[in-house]
Amino acid sequence: MSLAEILLVAVALSMDAFAVSLAAGATAYALNARARFRLSFHFGLFQCLMPIAGWLVGTSVARAIESVDHWVAFGLLAFVGVRMLAAAFRREGSALRRDPSRGATLVMLSVATSIDALAIGLTLAMLEVEIWYASAIIGVVTGLLSLAAIGLGSRLGARFGQRMEAVGGTILIALGARILFQHLGRL
Repeated sequence: MSLAEILLVAVALSMDAFAVSLAAGATAYALNARARFRLSFHFGLFQCLMPIAGWLVGTSVARAIESVDHWVAFGLLAFVGVRMLAAAFRREGSALRRDPSRGATLVMLSVATSIDALAIGLTLAMLEVEIWYASAIIGVVTGLLSLAAIGLGSRLGARFGQRMEAVGGTILIALGARILFQHLGRL
């Protein structure tokens, strides 16, 4: 997997965190420097750790499913992408009712926005991608995009949050299709 593809995965995976950060900025909960740091750091950290957990599981099953790994990779990426698309079109609004940069709310949001990265880690194991490098990129990209989204949200409001999740889902589906077609082309 090339650096450009890892960056695309990182951007796609960060769309949930981007949307939440946008809403946090729009609702004025995370406008001071400490709140911005806490939110973006935790989103980035969880996005970094989840692919590693998925990769650890994936390396143990990779040999057993080697003959169908391209289908599994496509299925996982498409599943996550479709889920992101469905969520983007299903939500009625995401106004935050509590300060998302503190306590249990912060942990819950960090896990919720990074759960898709667990499936990506499994996919990366099957594709034999160096997980530390990919996870670091995913974490840094998510942290930076979350930080930018807080500032953007404070200026633009939560108007575009759901659309960004749809963009992320589309990117993951397209990447899964590329992996599938690339493998099928080698047969």
